[in-house]
Amino acid sequence: SDEELYEAGYNRVYDTLEPEQNLDDVERVMGAVFAGWDAKETMCSYKLNRAIGAHLARHAKGQRGILKSAYEKDVPVFVPAFSDSELGLDYALTNRERDKEGKPRFRFDPFEDLEYFAATLLKQKRLGIFTIGGGVPRNWSQQFGPFIELRHRRGGEDLPLKRYHYGLRICPEPVYWGGLSGSPYSEAVSWGKFVPPAEGGKFGEVFVDATVGLPLIVTAVLERLGKDRKAGGETRKAALQK
Repeated sequence: SDEELYEAGYNRVYDTLEPEQNLDDVERVMGAVFAGWDAKETMCSYKLNRAIGAHLARHAKGQRGILKSAYEKDVPVFVPAFSDSELGLDYALTNRERDKEGKPRFRFDPFEDLEYFAATLLKQKRLGIFTIGGGVPRNWSQQFGPFIELRHRRGGEDLPLKRYHYGLRICPEPVYWGGLSGSPYSEAVSWGKFVPPAEGGKFGEVFVDATVGLPLIVTAVLERLGKDRKAGGETRKAALQK
């Protein structure tokens, strides 16, 4: 039962169990990152995730991890609903401890994430989005189009009205429930988030459990990349032999 899982130290996500010990391990990593953070610098999720990735790159050599790889490839990672996360709870608890110790609280500004994300996308010629699941992370990234349009229309900024040209999402949520997770890309066109198909917008929607669909896609991509690398290696080998 779920009561027994709680007593045994496990958290359940449908058919998957997450040991509470794993989250305690996250807290230890977060503690090390917070210990090296300058309290004068305002936090946001992409800055904090970059710092976590840097810590893992130094202390978890030879091990795989999303934030570690993102740091090494200079890819920002955003957490739109930061307070609704394990990292957010660790942040809140750390500030409470700093209160007890008479230290200044760390400051967190989620709008730094929004501004950095928007500035990054504005530099691109065309935009595409690949969404796994739904909820806040999906809509947060899709809000880019309306944000830029409002800056232009209300703020008087001279900005191009950029929207996503391409979209691919994997989510089993049906549209008739009316929730964001199941909303089709055609609905987002009405919000100014996507370029209409008549103007070149192209969207694909896969109605399948992401834990089934995503591994198949990743496996196919890795296989193709492997074939491309092998073909490239054979071409270089033949050129050297000539």
